[in-house]
Amino acid sequence: QVQVVESGGGLVQAGGSLRLSCTVSGGGFNIMFMSWYRQAPGKQRELVATIAPSGSTNYADSVKGRFTISRNNAKNTVLLQMNSLKPGDAAVYYCGALVIATQYWGQGTQVTVSS
Repeated sequence: QVQVVESGGGLVQAGGSLRLSCTVSGGGFNIMFMSWYRQAPGKQRELVATIAPSGSTNYADSVKGRFTISRNNAKNTVLLQMNSLKPGDAAVYYCGALVIATQYWGQGTQVTVSS
């Protein structure tokens, strides 16, 4: 049974930084396609960043140059380093793990950015 758990959210001032962490249990992490999504109140869930098993990354235009996704296969973790945060980045951030055509989600972690 794959379980996905996010942590690291919180309140930060605009211009500040936060680092989100996602830990996956249940095996197979090194072949998982990992992603971070976010959902703000009244808005659809949107893709923030992805990282393939190879380490190849992809980012939404809105976060390019500010956010960095990385993975540590030895620790079964994915990190999302968020710098230069803006009020528009405030949302619940979800970690996704895709393996063998099955998508798993964490419970989400709240990120609040004060102006």
